[in-house]
Amino acid sequence: MEKKLIHQLEKLGFSTYECRTYIGLLKHSPITGYEVSKRTRVPRSMIYEVLGKLLDKGAIYTVPTEPVTYSPVNPVQLIERMKQDFDESFTFLSKELASIESEQEVNTIWRIKSSDFVLEEMNSLIQRAHQEVLLSLWHEQAKVLQPTIKRQEESGIEFFSLLFGAEQMQFGHTYHHNYMRPEVVSERMDGYLTIAARDHQEVIIANFLDNGSAWAVKTEDPALVLVAEEYIRHDIMIVEITEKYGAEKLDQLWRKRPDLKRVVSGK
Repeated sequence: MEKKLIHQLEKLGFSTYECRTYIGLLKHSPITGYEVSKRTRVPRSMIYEVLGKLLDKGAIYTVPTEPVTYSPVNPVQLIERMKQDFDESFTFLSKELASIESEQEVNTIWRIKSSDFVLEEMNSLIQRAHQEVLLSLWHEQAKVLQPTIKRQEESGIEFFSLLFGAEQMQFGHTYHHNYMRPEVVSERMDGYLTIAARDHQEVIIANFLDNGSAWAVKTEDPALVLVAEEYIRHDIMIVEITEKYGAEKLDQLWRKRPDLKRVVSGK
């Protein structure tokens, strides 16, 4: 049992000798520094230094006797006070360290490789959402992310989802990109461009490839978050315009104009 007590006290910042001394005083007090050393196997050459550190921690008292003796602070009082001190420190550090991180990392762009890692990061992003997620997903990626999306939907997160080749899936406000066949879109993009953005604060932009590893960038840079969200919003509007007025009218708009043909085809 004593080993477990020492291990737990060490987690709270006590040295091994401080643990032995405090536990020894709980068993026998008030006693002199010499007696503490003899009962706890803390070297005599170090016992007064150890007692001094315990006094600084507020874990023991001195008793004004001749010679001076020592007594422990009641363990319940000691733990409650330490708990309060730790809670105040954690609250302060949580706030201040997070503000430093946001100052340093807001413009950082992280690069991610491999399909598994990219999807793990997208899962984490969706889990961090507090209000809203915008998605542009293909069928294969949507299948992997579906459980996380459904859990977040149930918790009240609002989703706007643009889906390619995933006609049977519904993630919140869902829009199926049926104007061009999925293979035509993927050929134009040289892959399966996939985007997840949350709360106007963070975005992952990825491209999954038929041959080769996926790549992605993750960032909280406001400019890139805005561009990615606007891309999804515009695609959603194209889907709705096509549904309303028909694919033929949309084709007539751009196929005979070289400038728009280049914009739509990317070539």
